[in-house]
Amino acid sequence: MTVALTIDGLGVSFGGFKAVDGVSLTIDDGELRVLLGANGAGKTTLMDLISGRTRSTAGRIWVYDTEITNWPEHLIARAGIGRKFQIPSVFRDLTVRQNLQVASCEKLGVLANLGLGFSAREREKVDAALELIGLADQAGTTAAYLSHGQTQWLELGMLVVQDPEVILLDEPTAGMTQAETMKTAEIINNMKGRHTMVVVEHDMGFVREIAERITVLHLGRVLAEGAIADIERNPLVREAYLGSKGFA
Repeated sequence: MTVALTIDGLGVSFGGFKAVDGVSLTIDDGELRVLLGANGAGKTTLMDLISGRTRSTAGRIWVYDTEITNWPEHLIARAGIGRKFQIPSVFRDLTVRQNLQVASCEKLGVLANLGLGFSAREREKVDAALELIGLADQAGTTAAYLSHGQTQWLELGMLVVQDPEVILLDEPTAGMTQAETMKTAEIINNMKGRHTMVVVEHDMGFVREIAERITVLHLGRVLAEGAIADIERNPLVREAYLGSKGFA
């Protein structure tokens, strides 16, 4: 199996505090990995290190065979790392389709981003993304009029059309209703195998719907790793994070 993302001894300190402390992970091509942990465990900081938002003070990172340790954010994005944050960022005055067109445009420049000279391949990517995120019927709707969940799905679609090698999703169901959360699980499950994904999430119901392999962080370190059943039974995880009820 080809390894898509390798993290070796990664760490960062802030004023002597080790927010991430010697984390090592390997994530296979097409794998979905869930990161769990209590607040302050280092999950979002780890995502920041991978995406270049924060510079590491120890360790190394590879995307396939390319080392990207402490590269600038824009170069890491070009190397194949795409990230979705908790708060969605879309062009509110553009339609759903136009948002996807801007995100998918392979040419630089104003005319290209306005859709002039838009290639057949780009149109196909946009149409496929509309179907994936379930917004084909809202393709002509201005993004400002979408619900919170629909806005989150649109931003996910904007990430997908950029064809990143690895997709980082930071709490993709934040603020969603239960129905929206289950729809998000369906979208992500449909992405499995076609995209390598790392997902940070607190909603245990959602985790149960999507999880293949889980890494649990505690105090900046890897506490446990395995399938959801193994994690649920792990006494160290129960003590540190899940509590006696496990994945309730």
